Amino acid sequence: MVTSRRSSKGAKLLPPTLGRRHFQCLLLFVGFAAAFAMRVNLSVAIVAMMDRKTANPDFPEYQWSEEIKARILSSFFWGYICTQIPGGILARRFGGKVMLLSSISISSTMALLTPLGVQFGGWKLLCFMRFLQGFGQGVTVPSMHTLLAKWAPVTERGSLATYSYSGSQFGTVIMLASSGVLASSKLGWPSCFYIPGSLGLLWTVLWIIYGASSPSECTKISVAERELIEGSQVHTVKSSADGKPNLPVPWRRIFTSVPFLVLMATHCASTWCFWTLLTQIPTYMKSVLGKDIKSNAVLSALPYFTMLILGLACGPLSDFLEKGRHLSATTSRKIFNTIGQWVPVLTLIWLGYITRDQADLAVFLLTFTVSISTTMHLGWQVNHIDLAPNFAGTLVSLTNCAANVCSIIAPLVVGFVVTDTSNPHQWRIIFFIVAGINFLGNLMFILFGTAKVQPWNFEHDPVVQETKVADEEKASELKPLNEDEDGDVPITRAESQFSLN
Repeated sequence: MVTSRRSSKGAKLLPPTLGRRHFQCLLLFVGFAAAFAMRVNLSVAIVAMMDRKTANPDFPEYQWSEEIKARILSSFFWGYICTQIPGGILARRFGGKVMLLSSISISSTMALLTPLGVQFGGWKLLCFMRFLQGFGQGVTVPSMHTLLAKWAPVTERGSLATYSYSGSQFGTVIMLASSGVLASSKLGWPSCFYIPGSLGLLWTVLWIIYGASSPSECTKISVAERELIEGSQVHTVKSSADGKPNLPVPWRRIFTSVPFLVLMATHCASTWCFWTLLTQIPTYMKSVLGKDIKSNAVLSALPYFTMLILGLACGPLSDFLEKGRHLSATTSRKIFNTIGQWVPVLTLIWLGYITRDQADLAVFLLTFTVSISTTMHLGWQVNHIDLAPNFAGTLVSLTNCAANVCSIIAPLVVGFVVTDTSNPHQWRIIFFIVAGINFLGNLMFILFGTAKVQPWNFEHDPVVQETKVADEEKASELKPLNEDEDGDVPITRAESQFSLN
């Protein structure tokens, strides 16, 4: 006997505590971990490639200058920046599943071919292969945002986004912590490319089988869980059940939207801080404090490990605050973002006054600064989905493109200011610059940021437009006519039509 859902309204189906949305986030976590492992592997492997004494000496050594080394390391990001904006558009057109699959597939294939490519084509072919890796990974973040916009219930956006994006720290930790062992093993430095590349291809198989662009495309999801997700998004996300999303991107409205422009500025400020720390702090630690952090894999991985743990811990806290209606989504975003951007302002200024005999304190401050920034996963990083779930991938591609320009400019500013790497006063200026940019970025987010869905999210949706017209016509029919000169009781337009017949 089949009981209709309409006849059993009182027996509401409860969604599972751990459902398909969590399994999708687990797949995103592993995929992002593989992507970041393939992104950072060269920064570690290149040390062994240029100096066989630091690893297994049975493998080739390449005599590259520092200039060539810099070109090799930067080639990934030139490819990465090229596909940011197209990635957001393509993710909306073909779905997040297809674009994420193509991203990891291209990156994994290039990783597996890297040792062979270096052997036959030298550093120029290596640059080209890294460019292709970056080109493929440029669509990763837009695809993930597009997927999260479809899969995350409104009250779980912060936590599910944090769980998914924490894969970046996990992949970085595993790669940095194991790189020394891999390069010294009998597999040598090529294993730094073979292992993450193989894991990436293995992930693509799992993604083909179990991944889905939206709950409506997932055959394993329960009715209750699908209703939970789609019911919370009914007024914000266009359903893809009738085909691929076809809403035109409201470019003019996006670039004149104050919340979006503030989000872009906050993203840029965060990236400026992150890449200054990632690329310049090892030089500061060695030249000013006499502590070579690059030579210690555990120290290199420590900030990202603590970042991973703290990020996973903040997810349930975000759920508790938003599901229990203790905080609005806007307030929650601003609080977590303030922790992630203004606390580092204090530690960066403090770091600028650390002396040579306080190197251990400097390592602690560095670790704390990087790890506390993970709370921004619950701040600006999920705000693209808040503002326009239908265009989340497009929005993040725009802000990520601008932020990657900052990741290129930030090291150049350091090179302009720091002419003597052993001069602590010049480094202090850098820390003040980064702290100031971080402070202003979050200040704008506090003053002008919001988690409310913007009007242009559904601006060109014909269904919404028809609904608005119908509502306006209904309101017009019920609107009282002006009183006549005799002071008769006003009647509605609908009543006046009946009285004339």
